[in-house]
Amino acid sequence: MNISQFLLILLARKRVILATLLATVSLTFLVSMLLPKSYKATASVLLNYKGMDPLTGIVMPSQFLPGYMATQIDIISSKNVAARVVDQLKLANHPDVVERFNSATGGSGTVRDWLAELLLKNLDVVPSRDSSVVEINFKGSDPRFASGIANTFAEEYQRLSIELKSEPMKKASAYFNEQTKLLRDNVEAAQSRLSKYQQERGIVSVDNRLDFEMNRLNDLSAQLVLAQGQAMEANSRQGMALGRQGLESPDVASNIVVQNLKVQLSGAEARLAEVGGRLGRNHPQYVSTSAEVDKIRNSVAEQSRSASVSVSNNAAVLQEREAAVRAALAAQKTRILELNRGRDELGVLVKDVESAQRAFDAAAQRFAQTKIEGQSEQSDISVLNPATPPVNPATPRVLLNTLLSAFLGTMLGLGFALLLEMIDRRVRSRNDLAEVLQMPVFGVIDWNKPSKRPRYSALAAFLPQRLRLT
Repeated sequence: MNISQFLLILLARKRVILATLLATVSLTFLVSMLLPKSYKATASVLLNYKGMDPLTGIVMPSQFLPGYMATQIDIISSKNVAARVVDQLKLANHPDVVERFNSATGGSGTVRDWLAELLLKNLDVVPSRDSSVVEINFKGSDPRFASGIANTFAEEYQRLSIELKSEPMKKASAYFNEQTKLLRDNVEAAQSRLSKYQQERGIVSVDNRLDFEMNRLNDLSAQLVLAQGQAMEANSRQGMALGRQGLESPDVASNIVVQNLKVQLSGAEARLAEVGGRLGRNHPQYVSTSAEVDKIRNSVAEQSRSASVSVSNNAAVLQEREAAVRAALAAQKTRILELNRGRDELGVLVKDVESAQRAFDAAAQRFAQTKIEGQSEQSDISVLNPATPPVNPATPRVLLNTLLSAFLGTMLGLGFALLLEMIDRRVRSRNDLAEVLQMPVFGVIDWNKPSKRPRYSALAAFLPQRLRLT
């Protein structure tokens, strides 16, 4: 079939095509007029998901933003929001609604859930492509009812978003409150152990006391060195004083009594020599002078021994002093070691207190933050455009349905025309005859009277002349 044959078929079956088109358009128009009118109300909400929490200032990672928009759409169209809308408008309390519910479900289930499902069927949530605005559309037979439902969906969605954010914070706040109490008890226990340890050891300031004891240790070390030197010197003098050269000892020689006796001894010996030169040994004067010399010599020896004993006693005193300083030095070292050990133990207790205090401060800060977040009523969702009762119904669209029915009727008419042509094939041109007879056509006889103007329109100018059989 070529174009000319197709056009001839359409021209021959034009009544069928026109009848189908007219029937389709009429039926569509009649059904559109008989369908109940439905009104669509739209409420626009703005999602401020810029990544910054208005209360805490926490920045949200940018990779979470696409999922955030999809999540919010799912929340709006959730059954929880629909049920809250039913509760807010008290739709389940109307007797008519209860009667319709009983007739529709037979009393199974709840009116609240049944109404929520009906509302979700007429709800349509449409996000904007390049913005953070979401449109909440609701269709209903009453324009005021539809606008009220759309606005209530927006309000309940806003309230639910606040609850979804604050409820976890409230639970976290309760948890941090318990942890804060436990950590406060830990701080008090650590502080109590530190205070008890300081009281038992009598520690006020470990660092100051340690400095004082170190200074004392240094002083004792210097005293020990000095005492050791003095003891060594005293021991040397003691050895010289007690030896054979006792009279030559500096300590004995420097003794004033010994020196005076030596002077007296020298004078007595001089007199004895003079008397011995003049008198005999048996002379009374010589004997008395000799006795005086012996007496002075004994006195010198006795005073020398006394001086030597004094040197020995001085050496013993210096040795005892050295031993006492050495013992004091050892005791001071032990005390410093004890202080160091006490300082280490005290440092551990202080670190325990500091660690417990830091943990308590962190928990207290987190508790304060979560408590504020849990009590916050701020939302990052705001109603941009509340829904208003629509003036014109959204459905049915009579003009659009009529245009679509015209197109559909035309297609159906063409289909019916081709179907009839396939059922009842007719010869409508010489090409059809040549095709049926498988023979060439040599001529065409026109039995109609010629008219002044062409019989056919501009379409017939380029079509073959129709063959008429009589």
